[in-house]
Amino acid sequence: MKTLYTKSFETPLGKMVAFAHQEALLLLDFEDSKYFEKHLKEISQGLSDIKTSNNTVLNLLGKELDLYFKGELKKFTVPTEFSGTDFQKKVWEELQNISFGEYRSYQSQADAMNRPKSVRAVANANSKNKLCLVVPCHRVIGKNLSLTGYAGGVDRKAALLKLEGIELVFKK
Repeated sequence: MKTLYTKSFETPLGKMVAFAHQEALLLLDFEDSKYFEKHLKEISQGLSDIKTSNNTVLNLLGKELDLYFKGELKKFTVPTEFSGTDFQKKVWEELQNISFGEYRSYQSQADAMNRPKSVRAVANANSKNKLCLVVPCHRVIGKNLSLTGYAGGVDRKAALLKLEGIELVFKK
């Protein structure tokens, strides 16, 4: 059984909590996010215990989060491990193709996956993303420029997009 490690990070947008095993990041989210407790329960099944001791994955994440919030990191390199269905994993992999400072609609994300009629399923899978910021679901918005569907809250989503240089007039 693998040990689960945890660490909290203070960010300009609130406290984030991360969980990893020795090889990869499993969960990163704002502690008050809509799905935080549910995601924690999912990733901790089958793991022996939770430690707050030193972990190289979480140490790297801390450095990268600091650089990201300073506007100096465009792409996270911390190793990750997805837990979800095959479809969800494909959706999350596609999210990683949206670069810093860019955004797309849920429809264009579905189109990029060659699943144009699956826009609702894509949006639902985005909401199940356990790797906030690292897998940038905040870069996906409604077709009409609405800030729909962010478990951390639409104000955070707007702030993250602004941090990345995207200053559109969003509809809430």
